[in-house]
Amino acid sequence: MAAMMIGSVSNIILDYIFIFPLKMGIFGAAFATGLSPVISMLVLSSYFVKKRNGFHFEKSSPSAFCTDRDCFRNIITNGIPPFLTEAASGVVMFLFNFIILRLTGNTGVAAFGVITVISLVVIALYTGLSQGMQPLISRNFGLQNMENVHTLLKYSLITAFLLSALIYSVIFFNAPLFVSVFNSENDPVLRDYAIRGLRLYFTACPFIGLNIVLSTYFISINKPVPAQIISFLRSFFVLIPMAFLLSSLWEMTGIWCAYPMTELVVSTVTGFLCFRHFSSSKIPHI
Repeated sequence: MAAMMIGSVSNIILDYIFIFPLKMGIFGAAFATGLSPVISMLVLSSYFVKKRNGFHFEKSSPSAFCTDRDCFRNIITNGIPPFLTEAASGVVMFLFNFIILRLTGNTGVAAFGVITVISLVVIALYTGLSQGMQPLISRNFGLQNMENVHTLLKYSLITAFLLSALIYSVIFFNAPLFVSVFNSENDPVLRDYAIRGLRLYFTACPFIGLNIVLSTYFISINKPVPAQIISFLRSFFVLIPMAFLLSSLWEMTGIWCAYPMTELVVSTVTGFLCFRHFSSSKIPHI
């Protein structure tokens, strides 16, 4: 945690130093971003240098930790859902920019840029929640302590919904303020697009939380297939046709609604997968 925080904060500080006092421009910003993980690694390296631990590098063959032919396949299949969760943000940005540029030109793209920046922060909050619950659920599942698994999942879902309510409330009531930060020229068209977009786009929050938490839950209990279904639907199979369909029907309003509608549709599939899982497992229904 210390390494991650120091690396991230150093990125912000070095951005300012390289861009303004040193006048390095965009290269300075990129250089600061490149140095950030290096700084984190230097902080972490003290763990190995001090040698006050039982965890260290050692020469070994893959057979030392993967004893069966399905081991690597299991690693890859469990890694696909979180990869797609991260990749979905890139897919959304590329697809929406393409459609918005065709509908409204650069002003619409600028408005979506405001939403994109805030969306990255929002997704990071849900990702942090899911990454926090994953080792706890995995450990208790490995110990076959299903009561704890159930409790941890319940608390994670409650936290996700409370977080969603907080995020959407902040965005809804402060949308004009957020937009003004990115609209220094006070363009009224940009302002109207972005404010309406923020309030519609982030109605997806409760569904995002549900889908990410439950996808991570399935990975944590070594059931990658339901997690893969959720991730594929969120990132490609529902989002792409939804974006083209709604934009053709309602133009910009359809664009803003495409993401929440996608998450809503996927959450119904997620609910069905959970119902099947809980019906066939020893974990009580939530």
